[in-house]
This record gives sequence, C-alpha cells and structure tokens, in this order.
Amino acid sequence: MTDTTAGQSPAPVQASAQVSAQAADPARERLRRWRLVLGGDQADGTGCTLSGRDAAMDGALAALYGKGDKAQTGRDRSAGLGASAPSVARWLGDIRDYFPSSVVQVMQRDAIDRLGLASLLLEPEMLQAVEPDVHLVGTLLSLHKAMPETTRETARAVVRKVVEELEKRLATRTRATLTGALDRSARVQRPRHHDIDWNRTIAANLKHYLPEYRTIVPERLIGYGRAARSVKKEVVLCIDQSGSMAASVVYASVFGAVLASMRSISTRLVVFDTAVVDLTDQLDDPVDVLFGTQLGGGTDINRALAYCQERITRPAETVVVLISDLYEGGIRDEMLKRVAAMKASGVQFVALLALSDEGAPAYDREHAAALAALGAPAFACTPDLFPEVMAAALEKRPLPVPDPA
Repeated sequence: MTDTTAGQSPAPVQASAQVSAQAADPARERLRRWRLVLGGDQADGTGCTLSGRDAAMDGALAALYGKGDKAQTGRDRSAGLGASAPSVARWLGDIRDYFPSSVVQVMQRDAIDRLGLASLLLEPEMLQAVEPDVHLVGTLLSLHKAMPETTRETARAVVRKVVEELEKRLATRTRATLTGALDRSARVQRPRHHDIDWNRTIAANLKHYLPEYRTIVPERLIGYGRAARSVKKEVVLCIDQSGSMAASVVYASVFGAVLASMRSISTRLVVFDTAVVDLTDQLDDPVDVLFGTQLGGGTDINRALAYCQERITRPAETVVVLISDLYEGGIRDEMLKRVAAMKASGVQFVALLALSDEGAPAYDREHAAALAALGAPAFACTPDLFPEVMAAALEKRPLPVPDPA
C-alpha cells in the first residue's frame, strides 16, 4: 500500500458532508463510482478526482487490483501490498474500515490468490487481522500441516469462529426439517384425523370415486406417524477432500455434526483422496473434523464408496451422500457398479458436485451423466437447500434438483 493511503481516516464531519454532497448530485455519485471501478487510469474518461475517504478506498483497491490480472511479484508487488506481514496486516485493517464484510472476504480471497500471500497466514498477527469466512478456513486447512506451533491455536480459533457461525445459521432449520421428514416417513394405516396424509390417501382411493356425488369414499386412510426414538435412519457423508472441494468440506463437516446430534439419525462421515479416513468418532466437534482432513491430493471415489458400502447394514434405511467433483482417479466402471448395487439394495444415493454457495465447480460431465442414468442425478447444492435434499432422501421422494442456470 502506498504511504498516501495507509492509516488515513477523515474526520466524521468531513465524511458526512462529502456523503451529503454526493447524495444531492446523482450524476457526480455515478462518476465517483465509475472512477473507483476504473482505477484512475488516464483513459478512464471520468474526469473525477477523489479525496479524503474515497482516495483511501481507491488506494486500498489499487494495492490489490492496480496491476491487472497478472500476479504481482518482485518490484511490481512492492508498489502495492508488499510481501511483509505488517504491510498486509495494515491493508487488511483498512479494507475492514472501508468496505462491508462480504466485500472484505472477496478482497482477502483475491489477495491470497493473486499475490501469493497464503504463506503470511502462518503468522499469528496476520490471522488476527483477517475477516474469517469459509474460504479462509479452506486456505488454513490446506496450510495447517506447515503451521508452526505458535500459529496453530490462533488458526483453530479462526476456524472455530466460522464453524460456530455456520452452526448458528444452519442447525435449527436442519433439525426441524429432518425431524419432520422422519415423522412423515413413519406411515400409519389408522391415523388420527390431524395425522391424515390427504394427498396419499386420495391417491390410494381414486378407484372409489363416486361421480354422482363428485367425491371419493376413502376406504383406506394413510397418515403421518411419529418417529419413535428407537427408529433410526443411517446417513453416510462421503466427502472428496481434493483442493477444489474446500468449501464443501467445511459445510459438510458442520452438517455432519448437526446430523450426529439427532437421536433418530446415525451419521458416518468419511473423507477421501486416494486414501480413505473415517472421522465419525470426531463428529461431536466439527473443528476436529476439519483439522483431520488433508486438502489436496488425488481422488479415488471407487475406494471411498467401497469403504462406505461395506459398512451399510440397513440399506433400505440408509442415505449415502457423495460430495465430489467426480474426477475419478480410481476404477470408473467399478465406481458406477457400486452405485448401482447400493441403489438396487434400497440405499438412497445422493451425488452433490458441491455443497457451497458458489454453485457447481468444474466437474466430470461424463461421470455425472452416468450417475444420472442410474437414477442418481449429480448437482450442486447450496447449504440452504441441503436440509430439503436430505429430507427428500429420507422420505424416499424425488430430490429437489435445482434448475440449471
């Protein structure tokens, strides 16, 4: 960051007057925004000069984006963020003052990707300066084997903060949705009136339609049961831990912990690359699960599914969720045979290309088509949709597959 922008913060009265003037002149406000977007190149065409807080914001943006799309190295980078922890920590503090949290997270991610700053995250003072989010957790997990002891506890604190925020956001709705699905999956034939499933009852009694009365006489009632505590469903989360799946690993670990907390569901969590690791005994703490993963490496989906298949004891009551971009490094035909065999035995098989907010990553379209032909469509799933997907799988009804964009 240049010296003219570091640490400057205009007085509140000055900032307030500046905002008021901009609000009173929409044309000037548009020019100001375009000037911040275009970066002040001689050809930007705005003729707009920035001062005060706007100039400081522009300096923070230029430090990251001022050299174009090419990664900055050597002398180029010294004009921007530099490679020292104090310089970057100061810049991180500035952008948290100037921009909302969602924008800060994007800029942090870009700084790590464009400027190669990941190694600086091994320093405790850097971790204390960043805005924690899912992508930062993914980066920390990829680095944690190289972390010095002085940094590990700080890194765990950052990861725990993100995990606790995700649990707060997702846990209540997930438990409520899946508890309802478990109740509805326990059908009874002599329900009380308020437990009657009218859609299924009407469908089962269409042959008893009386045209003269324009009504159906229901000879058989179908109702919702109430799942007993002893009635359990089995859920197996099988997670690809290759580098591109970092956000999915974070979300899946949180959901795994939520599912494991429900008495009516027995949950197993398996992560894999070319090896398979069962992290089920760590599900009471998703932070331990995350630090038990090793992002990166190859992919052997067939081997992972073989491990999961061997541990299924109640196929008709089991849901297997494979979260992977489907780039198989193992035996493709064997992988597909295992999926077909599990489905034939009664297992509900769900294939997610990603469990994140970003949509589908690059994935193997041939393998996705092959799974779809087996009745297991592969699709990307947001964390907010995941409870509905699991509820549909538990009830053995069609999955709510999002329409492709």
